[in-house]
Amino acid sequence: MMSTDTPLAQRLRPKSLNDVVGQAHLLAKGAPIRRFVENGHLPSLILHGEAGIGKTTIAMLLADAVGRPFYPLSAINAGVKQLREVLDAGKPDASQQAGLGFAAPVVFIDEIHRFNKAQQDALLGAVESGAITLIGATTENPSFSVNNALLSRCQVYRLQPLNPEHIAALLQRALQVDPLLSTLHISLTASDHIAKLAQGDARKALNLLEMAVQVADHAQPPIIVDDKLIASVAQTALQRYDKNGDQHYDIISAMIKSVRGSDPDAALYYMARMLVAGEPPEFIARRLVILASEDIGNANPNALLLADAALRSVKMIGMPEARIILGQVVVYLATSAKSNSTYNAINAAMQLAEQDQSPVPLHLRNGVTGLMTEQGYGRGYIYPHDYPNHYHPQQYLPDNLVGKQFYHYGDNQREQHSKDFMTWLKTQAANDENR
Repeated sequence: MMSTDTPLAQRLRPKSLNDVVGQAHLLAKGAPIRRFVENGHLPSLILHGEAGIGKTTIAMLLADAVGRPFYPLSAINAGVKQLREVLDAGKPDASQQAGLGFAAPVVFIDEIHRFNKAQQDALLGAVESGAITLIGATTENPSFSVNNALLSRCQVYRLQPLNPEHIAALLQRALQVDPLLSTLHISLTASDHIAKLAQGDARKALNLLEMAVQVADHAQPPIIVDDKLIASVAQTALQRYDKNGDQHYDIISAMIKSVRGSDPDAALYYMARMLVAGEPPEFIARRLVILASEDIGNANPNALLLADAALRSVKMIGMPEARIILGQVVVYLATSAKSNSTYNAINAAMQLAEQDQSPVPLHLRNGVTGLMTEQGYGRGYIYPHDYPNHYHPQQYLPDNLVGKQFYHYGDNQREQHSKDFMTWLKTQAANDENR
């Protein structure tokens, strides 16, 4: 087989926006970025999306489409010094400043979320004045990783992972137009498998195809690239998970929502995604403790006890055995009765507490000194244990809040049982009072 040091993904890099696979929501006719280019205008942009879906390629093509110089930087190894050199190189001279044909250069910063605040701030003046057009690429959510001041000066666009149809089209294009692969007789039957392993990453898909062709049997054409060959090359699926990035928050959110929605299978799947990617099991256990109280509460008080026990056990035992404990708890919580009544109650009480600082009724205060007793502290307090069923009605809320209700019983068996008990308790007290 012919060989080259240039990877297939680089050889197949699109030469124009029309060659880009996917991202139709941004690049198709009538889509926002396409309209900018057609009008000869390019604002500063932040392109947000997973690795391997075309952020760098699109930035290069946009600069070319509007006829601008292109200055690439990587935030991984560029400091403020290198950044200022690029900004100075892009400054217009005297004639250009007079308006004679100045085209603001496109400064592309890959992994812009890795720039610290000072580095991001260094861009503000040039972006604000129009001296440069900034295109930043990030795999992180820019709401968390890019300064608000810089975000306000840029349009933010989310790129989508390629779907299986996009990956299949990309692979076929590689077989047809690549100067190396197109000279070979290749039978590709593993497009679906490659798409599944790549998980929307075009670069990963092309790398898998190239590696498979390199190790395939070339003795008798055609070269067979089937699922078995791809599996032997890939060994395992690409793990799309960044413990400090979007996937961290997205997947834990999906797990919590799956437990809340009483779907144990989905909850186990998302938890497994985190564990396989190396998420600390203590983090998952802490989230389950919160969930047990927020989403289950008094519908099943044992949920909180089990989740708390799991947190302590996970800390003591660690992986890989901690997965067994977490699996048990996730299934228990997902299949438990649900209630957010106490969660709503404490939120409502705290909201009122921020606005209301009513004095505590005197009879509920402790008269720990003679003066306090003379002032009525504790006078008239009823000790419930002195009465049948250890209950006697009396006022507990401040005068202006009498009748205020924060807690509403959930429509589950346990809380309804508590409601029935409280009703019975008050009825018995009223009957005793009337005797």
